[in-house]
Amino acid sequence: MSAGDSVHAALAEATSLLAGTSPTARLDAETLLAHASAMNRNDLVVRAQRRLDTAVLARFRDLVERRVRGEPVAYLTGRREFWSLDLEVTPATLIPRPETELLVERALQRLDPEREALMADLGTGSGAIALAVAHERPRVRVVATDRSASALAVARRNAARLGIVNVEFREGGWLAPLDELRVDLIVSNPPYVALGDPHLGEGDLRFEPVDALVAGPGGLEAIRHIARNARHHLLPGGRLILEHGYDQADAVRALLRESGYRGVTSHRDLAGVERVTEGDAD
Repeated sequence: MSAGDSVHAALAEATSLLAGTSPTARLDAETLLAHASAMNRNDLVVRAQRRLDTAVLARFRDLVERRVRGEPVAYLTGRREFWSLDLEVTPATLIPRPETELLVERALQRLDPEREALMADLGTGSGAIALAVAHERPRVRVVATDRSASALAVARRNAARLGIVNVEFREGGWLAPLDELRVDLIVSNPPYVALGDPHLGEGDLRFEPVDALVAGPGGLEAIRHIARNARHHLLPGGRLILEHGYDQADAVRALLRESGYRGVTSHRDLAGVERVTEGDAD
């Protein structure tokens, strides 16, 4: 790419470079150029023949080269949209994914918008789930936990920038930061990838925090821990809602039933995959 490149020419060349490594090459190129130039994607269309200056092209070239090497677009731009919220993400956090919005949907169905309630989000990462629920249910108090101080720093910045005040962030593993607190609802998108899973060497997963992805040899260790211990922190009639892997619904239902949950059921995401399982405490 030369200093005299137009928006159109820069995008065309970048799309060609990315085509061999990304199934969304054109979208990636547009997103990265919008970030490098401080334009939005609509501007790129309207200003297709506009010449880009040397500094913008240098930033764009660096981003494209890093994307060719596999770095996720979300980490390159530092942003990811989730539940219509513009979230900061960093390599300290997982990148929020569309299928996780099903977890938010199930939580919102459980929480009456006219009533106060307490909810815990375990392993909050960027705060995506906690902030989405808190945004939709301002009368609900959300306690979001994570053992990563770096991830919690990102989550706190997201809450402050979005002006969401009904979330409290606590550092520590899973349920431990709740102390004696009992809540109406516990949700979690915990690690559920098995150690040694070949997918860990592919795509965005290569760059995401391993501790937030991998849960032991079978991929169920974190879910098992949460299922066995969450009931002690649920009020009578409270509910546990968990996201899990595409092939784990049967195993997660069994774990919840063995742990004493009632009304255990799974729900399918937009791709038809059983992605979320939930059950009620006594």
